[in-house]
Amino acid sequence: MADDTDAAQAPQPQFNIRRIYLKDMSFESPKAPQIFDATTQPQIDLQLGAGAAQVGENLHEVVVNVTATVRSGEDTVFLVEVQQAGLFHIEGVPAEQMGWVLGVTCPNVLFPYARQVVSDATVAGGFPPLLLAPVNFEALYQQHLQRQQAAPADGQLTH
Repeated sequence: MADDTDAAQAPQPQFNIRRIYLKDMSFESPKAPQIFDATTQPQIDLQLGAGAAQVGENLHEVVVNVTATVRSGEDTVFLVEVQQAGLFHIEGVPAEQMGWVLGVTCPNVLFPYARQVVSDATVAGGFPPLLLAPVNFEALYQQHLQRQQAAPADGQLTH
């Protein structure tokens, strides 16, 4: 009976998106315009990560980092770097579930925006759109947890 009363009085979890914003973006095509005539098949190197920081009471900034480097032989065709951020009000979520919310839920909200910025930047740079495949942030978070168990944590959530 006491458990029912405690459960009824427990705060309901709240998750609100306060703002989604482009924190940083750069695009470089160091060999343009000569690289537009390249005929070799380009190679794409994609680096992806996410991080979170508490910036106020129940307020968290989550940043998804995307770096795509496209090469043709030894030449860099272009390099695009995007930091897509969001400000999330998260309240009443049990501490043991916060890592999941910050490492999976929030990046899943932000990634489509980062994907669009990467595509738009490559088109503005004179190239076909670079369309990033969907990302399984749940799998990335699980890998992060496994690495954390193997090494001592530094207190910063990144993956």
